[in-house]
Amino acid sequence: MALNCGSSSVKYQLFDWNQKAVVAKGMVERVTIDDSYIVHEVPGREVYKDEHNCPTHQAAIDLIIRTVTDSEQGVIKNVSEIAAVGHRLVHGGEKFTCSVVIDENVLETVKECQHLAPLHNPPNIEGVQAARALLPTVPQVAVFDTAFHQTMPEQAYIYPVPYEWYQKHQVRRYGFHGTSHLYVAKRAAALLGKKPADTNLVTLHIGNGVSHCAIKNGISIDTSMGLTPLEGAIMGTRCGDIDPAIPLFIMQKEGLNAKEIDTILNKKSGIMGITGRFSDRRDVSHHAETGDKLCKLAMDIEAYRIKKYIGAYMAAVGKLDAVVFTAGVGEMSVETREMVLEGMEHLGLILDKERNKVRTRKKETLITTDDSPVKAFVIPTDEELVLTEDVAAILNGTYADHMNFEYSFSRPDFVRK
Repeated sequence: MALNCGSSSVKYQLFDWNQKAVVAKGMVERVTIDDSYIVHEVPGREVYKDEHNCPTHQAAIDLIIRTVTDSEQGVIKNVSEIAAVGHRLVHGGEKFTCSVVIDENVLETVKECQHLAPLHNPPNIEGVQAARALLPTVPQVAVFDTAFHQTMPEQAYIYPVPYEWYQKHQVRRYGFHGTSHLYVAKRAAALLGKKPADTNLVTLHIGNGVSHCAIKNGISIDTSMGLTPLEGAIMGTRCGDIDPAIPLFIMQKEGLNAKEIDTILNKKSGIMGITGRFSDRRDVSHHAETGDKLCKLAMDIEAYRIKKYIGAYMAAVGKLDAVVFTAGVGEMSVETREMVLEGMEHLGLILDKERNKVRTRKKETLITTDDSPVKAFVIPTDEELVLTEDVAAILNGTYADHMNFEYSFSRPDFVRK
């Protein structure tokens, strides 16, 4: 069972390792809030929804367990069929470079990182504690968003601020969306017919949250998100890269405190900040087509900034093999991809507009011409499969860091179910 605990939601997925298939998935919404409910999906059945009060994450996970073992809605007879639980944990600091079995020492170390991810780590920890209480004999495994990026060199992760901030408070670049970048990097290498260790990529995870990654010889050497997920690309509601003097300037002008400015930068900026009403790129694209100038501006800004990151990361990795688009916007927005790659021919990226028009929510697609020196792919990400394979390998005693462990999806004959 894979669990992803947010502040007010718990996503889950039940994976049958023998069949290599997802047998159930869903989400409990409005956890710790009134009117909470579960949405439960099983292949071949109608989606099941049930309202149930979940004042805590433990209540939500208990509801999930009761649902997957229910005589009518369930897919297993009892909890003894759950061999392990994998938890997505956002921030592992510098302590964790790969997935690990959760024990008291691991849990304590994750708690020590809470100040680095105050919005994400606390609910992640609550989810771990709840699952351990409800399933005390089942192994629990932590899979970290930050682990993939721990290969970055010092010149990429140290900020030009007083060095003692790093020594005393661990202020440095960490990066996020690591499992997504790992998955699409392995798939891109397979599509190129190359070994991961011989592959140079720029991977673009573009959803409501956005991060880009420079991958040289199969490992992350730089990424756009930093100490927190606020740095980097423009996002749905996050500002990304801005002049660091702006928050202080606005605090003084508007009489705002630190918490208020933090909320604005994380929840009222980015695409939302520019348009004033939208964060969903589908809404932005639709209204841009009907003449909304701010929506058109938001799309132009996003494409321009992604284009700049591609150029910078090409300089960092050397001879580039491919650019990869993934996540909701990366996979579905024909317009965003075209705007990003337009005018990139001098860097070896020659877009095939007809290929790019193909809707690619579940399909891996080449969107550059056959003779394009640098390829561009759309690759649907699968973070849950990374988590599942990490957990299974840890249980089997075969797990190693991602450059020394062969994932099923890194093989040329892999077929996504």
